[in-house]
Amino acid sequence: MCAAAFLCFLQPDPAASSYPADGAVTFTDIAKSAGVSFVHDNAATPEKYLIETMGSGCGWIDYDNDGWPDIFLVNGAATKIYTPKQPLRSALYRNNGNGTFSDVTEKAQVGAPGLFGMGVAAGDYDNDGAPDLYVSGYGRSILFHNNGDGTFTDVTDRAGVSNMGKWASSAAWFDYDKDGNLDLVIANYVDWSPENNIRCGRPEDRAYCHPDVYRGQTPTLYHNKGDGTFSDVSKASGMAAQPGNGLGVVTLDFDQDGWQDVFIANDSMPNFLFQNKRDGTFREIALRAGVAVCEAGRSEAGMGTDAADTRGTGWMDILVTHLDYEHARLYRNLRNGSFEDSTFAAKLGYATWNYSGFGTRFIDYDNDGSRDIVIANGHILDNIRLYHAGTAYAEPKLVFKNDGRGVFENVSGRLGPNIEAPRVSRGLAAADFDNDGDLDLLVSNNGQAPQLLRNDGGNRNHWLEIHLSGVRSNRDGVGARVKVVAGGLVSYDEVKGGMSYQSAQDLRLHFGLGARARVDSIEVRWPSGIVDRIADIASDRTIAVKEGAGIVDRPSPRK
Repeated sequence: MCAAAFLCFLQPDPAASSYPADGAVTFTDIAKSAGVSFVHDNAATPEKYLIETMGSGCGWIDYDNDGWPDIFLVNGAATKIYTPKQPLRSALYRNNGNGTFSDVTEKAQVGAPGLFGMGVAAGDYDNDGAPDLYVSGYGRSILFHNNGDGTFTDVTDRAGVSNMGKWASSAAWFDYDKDGNLDLVIANYVDWSPENNIRCGRPEDRAYCHPDVYRGQTPTLYHNKGDGTFSDVSKASGMAAQPGNGLGVVTLDFDQDGWQDVFIANDSMPNFLFQNKRDGTFREIALRAGVAVCEAGRSEAGMGTDAADTRGTGWMDILVTHLDYEHARLYRNLRNGSFEDSTFAAKLGYATWNYSGFGTRFIDYDNDGSRDIVIANGHILDNIRLYHAGTAYAEPKLVFKNDGRGVFENVSGRLGPNIEAPRVSRGLAAADFDNDGDLDLLVSNNGQAPQLLRNDGGNRNHWLEIHLSGVRSNRDGVGARVKVVAGGLVSYDEVKGGMSYQSAQDLRLHFGLGARARVDSIEVRWPSGIVDRIADIASDRTIAVKEGAGIVDRPSPRK
């Protein structure tokens, strides 16, 4: 094995590189054999507390900077009417670099006992070279500062980011004012509490309530002051102008003005698209931009979300997942500040009708150069069969292959039994955890064990992974825009905040290259305005690009 931090020369784990015999891509669940023994506890009771069914998320964080993405899994907690058999905690698993993981939660001090956790966001908020953890939850949230020695410290109160009294769902780190420091946006859900737990469902069959029986909550925006503390600018920025039932969040530069905007998927009410006005404030334009509701004008159960260039145009489209009897919606960017609902043109409509989608990601699972779609499904109601015949609580995942023109084919049945195995899925996070050149999937399941779905065979095509390290820009490079040219392939991506549902993604950008063994050029446009250009490099490796310096041997802290 190479030196731990040298990302340019990371070698794959040989044991994790087995291919399916027929040449197809297969996703293999290796969670148990890899040593991931965590089981989520959602504190389920006959009282049907709404918090029991909405979590939880999962994430990737290379907390020790060895180049091997580590796993974080969010857990529930005891409630007034539920006492677990043993104390509950979230969990951090260290990637051993050989296809296995070790539970380091106690040493790292990130278990967050007592927090009814929902999601996780990873980001280096103080630019010290060590990624930090924000764990969102019901009633409060926690910021863990990475000490750089394998341990974390709870700095929530000092930093001023507890989000006290709100039900935080997904969170995203991004630099909205381009001052070089990561800010934090939080999608908050509804004002449920044990005291106002309304009885819903049929008299003989109690069910979890629809969110419209509760008031929504406004999003939270924390501005990073650069001294380890944050200020709540939710109202001043315009983000708290109206309440929402926020679940998923993604930050992206949808209008290509160089400033990241914020999309929030709202449950059963119009979505939010906050356009960055470049003066510290945002304008909510979802209805005008065409992403507030579906093409029929209806609000749907917005849950997970992601954004990507699906057609090779350089412009980001937006994906939103919903409940059964709705559709996963794809909003195509019209390049004029607006979008159109292209769900049926993209052939996503009928295949998603009977499923309830939560976590979702655009990934190029087979490295052919086009970004595909993965959706983790699972219904809200554990007794849904009493209300919707033919709909199950535990559901299979869906994978859609992109033909390169933004039209998708449902290939879920071709990728092995673990994709189709029914689960009550919530969070979904993508990373090349074994550094073999194809993207793997981590899925958190409500009240169940997670799945670690290793991609076997996706690296038969060529690939390139890029780890960005900002200097004048934020160290994570969030907001940086990358263009890769390889022969006739022109591929764009952006380091985004949030994505999926309550989950943290590997921030390395992954580019599938098909049969192309070399990359002609790479262009990185940083939030600071600096542009790095790199020419003629071999594919099938991970490179580290430092702002203003180009390719470096390894990422390094800001100097």
